[in-house]
Amino acid sequence: MAGRRVAITGLGLVSPYGGDLADFFARLCAGESAIRHLLTDDQPRPLSIPFVACPAFDPDISLGRPLASMMDRFAQLGMAAAFDAWDDAGLPRAVGDESRDDWGVSWGTALGGTLAYEKGYRELWQRGRERLSPLSVLLGMNNAANAHISIQLGLGGVSASHTVACASSAVAIGEAFRRVRSGEATVMVTGGSDVSQAYGVARAWEALRVMAPGDAETSPAACRPFAADRRGLVLGEGGAALVLEDWEHAVARGATIHGEIVGYGASCDHTHLVRPEAAGQVRALHAALADAGLATDDIGYVNAHGTATAEGDPVEIAALKAVFGERAAMVPVSATKSMHGHLLGAAGAIEAIASVLALRDDILPPTVNLADNLDSACAGVEHLTVARRGTMPRAALSNSFAFGGSNAVLVFRAVRQ
Repeated sequence: MAGRRVAITGLGLVSPYGGDLADFFARLCAGESAIRHLLTDDQPRPLSIPFVACPAFDPDISLGRPLASMMDRFAQLGMAAAFDAWDDAGLPRAVGDESRDDWGVSWGTALGGTLAYEKGYRELWQRGRERLSPLSVLLGMNNAANAHISIQLGLGGVSASHTVACASSAVAIGEAFRRVRSGEATVMVTGGSDVSQAYGVARAWEALRVMAPGDAETSPAACRPFAADRRGLVLGEGGAALVLEDWEHAVARGATIHGEIVGYGASCDHTHLVRPEAAGQVRALHAALADAGLATDDIGYVNAHGTATAEGDPVEIAALKAVFGERAAMVPVSATKSMHGHLLGAAGAIEAIASVLALRDDILPPTVNLADNLDSACAGVEHLTVARRGTMPRAALSNSFAFGGSNAVLVFRAVRQ
């Protein structure tokens, strides 16, 4: 679709590996798992599951105690990632001479402030309190992260939150891209953040029987997308942000451009709340490619949704084979969730960053825990089990497929200097 070119000028994250982009990507490409065993002793019944946490993140240090105290952890993670992306883009935090009235935020979260709400429920039902903190609603609301980002950066344009389960931040990025391309916005901060270790949330996911088991020894290998012995997903926490910018504006101010976002496609399976359908994913993939004006021959890498669930993985591979046809066997595919876990509303954003870095640095990250163990139902594409260098891919797809049948596909293009 014709319109303005959209540059990616800022990248930032708070990941299980920390907040350093280069270190994050190096460890992904090295096949290093961030999944650990989560043990808690302050719950009604202790949790003992594989989990992905950000142990190095201290909101008081990253944001300052006054600001951090106004946020649930999901918003803290989002604000820290957004600050890093903004600084990476070389944009001043303080508003100067240039108006930011058409600069905005598009943010994704699946769960919002669940920790704040769970704390409130405990105060009411376990401790018998009659009153809660007056900040409870402000901490828990789903648009808290994007609201704080808008306020802290002085962004007067749209401030939107998107809750589309596991596709939340991919949809947020796609909608931000559309706003910049159409000329509605000059700069957009976009991405997502989520925290899933609230006791009620963990128990709810456990009841779905889609979570991988694991103990202290086996947890790093618990998430096994496309493997014959896969046993489910691994939940986690994190935040990831991108700064999307009108290309001419970015060039005029001398910004470093990490890559270009060129396409976005979305669809709904409209058949089942939790069972994915290849036809719906095919529609999203075709829509994204058409939106980008690219053919399948232009795609040199696919960052798969790849959650390691019994039904999800074969359906995604079937969709890719339907779209790529005879070329499917030559398309490099990997699922980085095998290392960083499933960050729910933040998943699409952290995988978008991995895709942009793969194009920029010419290194394709692998799927770990898969070598010599591929499920025959997931065959037919080129699964990367070790990082691949030197292929000079022109463009990449990043897939996000969610409960509710919502599908979102982003298309990124390399910018060669």
